[in-house]
Parts: sequence; C-alpha cells; structure tokens
Amino acid sequence: MTEPVQSQVEDKQVQMFKCQSCGAKMQFVPGSAVQQCPYCSHENAIPQSEEDIHELDFHAYLATQGTEDLAETLTIKCNHCAAEFSTEANVTSQECPFCGSEIVATAVSTKHIKPKSLLPFYITRKQGRGLFSKWLSGLWFAPSDLKRMAENDAKLAGMYVPYWTYDTDTTTFYRGQRGEHYWDTEHYTTRENGKTVRKTRRVRKTRWYPASGTVWGSFDDVLVLASESLPRKYTEKLEPWDLQNLVPHADEYLSGFRTESYQINLENGFEHARGLMDAPIRRLVRRDIGGDEQRISSMRTQYDNITFKHLLLPVWISAYRYKNKVYRFLINGRTGEVQGERPWSFVKILLAVVAGLAVVGGVVLVIAASQ
Repeated sequence: MTEPVQSQVEDKQVQMFKCQSCGAKMQFVPGSAVQQCPYCSHENAIPQSEEDIHELDFHAYLATQGTEDLAETLTIKCNHCAAEFSTEANVTSQECPFCGSEIVATAVSTKHIKPKSLLPFYITRKQGRGLFSKWLSGLWFAPSDLKRMAENDAKLAGMYVPYWTYDTDTTTFYRGQRGEHYWDTEHYTTRENGKTVRKTRRVRKTRWYPASGTVWGSFDDVLVLASESLPRKYTEKLEPWDLQNLVPHADEYLSGFRTESYQINLENGFEHARGLMDAPIRRLVRRDIGGDEQRISSMRTQYDNITFKHLLLPVWISAYRYKNKVYRFLINGRTGEVQGERPWSFVKILLAVVAGLAVVGGVVLVIAASQ
C-alpha cells in the first residue's frame, strides 16, 4: 500500500496516491477493491476496514455543531449552476460536469461534515458510455441526429454525490373520520318507450364517524439527496441503491473521481426526510382509523431517537448540447440505471398523430361500410 502524498493549494491539503512503480496518480477501479495506475497498470489493494458504519445522534450533533467530524476540502464552484465539487490541485480552468459550462476559478477550502461511508463505483466509464448510447437509441420521438450529436458532445464524469440518511421513531396523534359504506334503495323516474316509469335502484352511501388516536412508526435509512445541482426527479428514479453494501469512507475509492459537496445541510435535509415520511405515516393513520373510507383532518408527529449518516453515492454524470440547449443525464454507478433530459422531435410527434388519426378514420369507414 502506498503512502498518500500531500500537495498544497493555498496552504490547504489535498490527498492523492502515487504509483509505486512509475509515480503516476493512481485511480480506483470500479467493481474492485484496488487502485490501478492508468500508465503501467500497477495495482494497489485498498484495505478493507472492519469498522462498523455508525449512525450519529442528530440532536447531539446539531448542539455541538459536529466540530470533531468536519473535514476541510478543496472545492470549485460553477457560477452557472452553483454546483460545488472537488478539484485537483492547481487546476483553474475546466468544464462543469453538471451543466457543461466552462469554469475559470480558483479552488477554495471549505469545511463540511465528513462522509462516514460510501458505495464504490461498480459501472466502468466504458460501460457507462454503452448504457448512454443504448438509452439514446430507445428514446421515442427523438430528433434523428440526436444520437450522433449527443455521443460526440457528452463527456462522462464520475461523481460521488452527497446524501443523508435518517433513522427515527415516530409518534403521531391524529384526528379524522371513519367512513362505513351501506346500501340504500332509491326511487327514480325515467322515460321508456315514450312513457314515464318509476323504478328503484340500490345506491351505496357512506356514514361518517369521528375518529382519533395515536400511531407509532419506525423509519430506517430515509434517503435524502444533499445536492441542488441535479434534477431531483431524475435522481429519485436512479433508486433503489444497495445501501446494505455501504463501506466505510476511504480516500482510495475517490481517486480518479470527483466528489460533490452537499448544498442541503443536515438540518434542512431532515425537513426533506419528514416530507418523505409523510405518506407512510398517513397510511398508518388510515389503517388505524379503519372502515371503508378515511378522512384525516389533522396530524401531529413527534420524531424521537433521530440518527443520521452522511454518505456518498456513485453517479456517472454529463451534459450534452443539442441545438444550443444543455441536456443532463445520470447513470447509477452501481446498477447502470440511466435517467436524463432529452429533446423531442415535434415533426415526428405530428406525423404519429396524423397516422393515428388516419388509422382510426379507416376503422370507422370499414365499420360504417359493413353496417
């Protein structure tokens, strides 16, 4: 195992690992537990820690501001999309992997809560490009030249994206109503053969009764994206993540990749988590109310025994341009799930609509002729 070499930028330290054979910078190999030299292929094994991945007490951490768990890192900020991510020493000009904008800036030192665990990359860059190409080919109503232009423009960047997970026990007091169905006979009049006739029918109705009570829940690893640089509707579709395979954080896994700094802090992250827990809590309440239908008029939830983890998840990310507009796409670095933004060909959509109307018109004519 090589010793990390320390390089200085504005008197702050950045960790990198040198090849014992040729001195080049080592890179982590996705899907393995080794670093490899990109020039001479020499490998360094990454020590597999036996350390448990511990949950940290949420309230105790906020009370002390977690001074013992802060890390100082070098980050660069994109002025266009506001993303903040790690950078190499002495690099002042580069392309933002989140929006494709050119960045000319000096790295600055920032303090953040240290991530305690991560999921290492499993999907390689080559596999990622293949998955992206397959995703482009499967897009309906895409412009004919999209695949060629996107593949020429897209540059995959391996990014460790920050997340929070929260565990908590909940106690919820609620008020509402329980609805119970019953059937009643209803009389009505209608016209038949030009005459008014009186008939009856069975109608389902609901009786409502007041309901109140308390329900208890327990939540484990409520996952919250701590980045504001990525479109949340796409990152959520990258799930699920195999969090059972988390490993303790080690710099060796980061070599050859970038790390984004969190923009949603610990306290605000829990507010997002509360929103994610709302639907399951409402299901508990409805189950407790019982009956055939339920109405919830109020809920008051207490959160106890809150713990959290700060972790990094692997995402291949890039931005490609099509007709002067930037589109972003993401690849889950563990499963290969691809999500992203795409342009539409309105000409193809219009032709499809016209063709569909023509088919419907043809069917109508055939039916009319047969009658």
